[in-house]
Amino acid sequence: MPAERPFVFINAAMSADGKIATTLRKQTRISGSLDFDRMDELRASSDAVMVGIGTVLSDNPSLTVKSKERREKRRRDGEDENPVRIVVDSTARTPPDADIFKKGEGKRIIAISENAPAEKVKQLAKNAEILLCGEKSVDLEKLLCELKARGLNRLMVEGGATLNWGLISSGLVDEIYTFIGNIIIGGRTAPTLVDGEGFISDFCKLSLISCERLEDGVLIRWEVRNQKDVHNL
Repeated sequence: MPAERPFVFINAAMSADGKIATTLRKQTRISGSLDFDRMDELRASSDAVMVGIGTVLSDNPSLTVKSKERREKRRRDGEDENPVRIVVDSTARTPPDADIFKKGEGKRIIAISENAPAEKVKQLAKNAEILLCGEKSVDLEKLLCELKARGLNRLMVEGGATLNWGLISSGLVDEIYTFIGNIIIGGRTAPTLVDGEGFISDFCKLSLISCERLEDGVLIRWEVRNQKDVHNL
């Protein structure tokens, strides 16, 4: 892991056929209460949580720590009760009334590009810090360096599939947690864990850290092995 960026891990739940949402790109419940609690612990132990604009528009997540005890522990440790919430949003499409603004205490960051309309950026700046990181789209490597400079050392990524691809294809991910649930969603247009252009060769390789049964599914933790050799083909 380069010293100039945070430790980055992706956490996602997917169906037995690898889908993370329906063909309408709407999130559906894949895991149970134990996995939700595990995810909440990961959030609480992170400095920041990041999603792409597609996830905000389709699911409107708050990205808050749900457990009162974990929020209180963060406050006792001198932190905000929620990690910094970050949206990768090249053209500033985040709705001003999104739940990340309305729910929970803590800092918000919207990462934009020079393509973002000034009026939309001005509106979002009322509720979040704006980070300009790129010309036509957000430069993810530059964004991670900016986050590291702000003291954010552990970054949890909660998708979606396009953001996951951008990070993985740029060699910017250290670990991946995947909960595989006991349902089949199907559909050629339903998003998978990683979409994007895909690799033609030099595939991103993983090393298995752990695998365990969790309720009616399987939780797998991977280390991303080839950080220096991954290229966006």
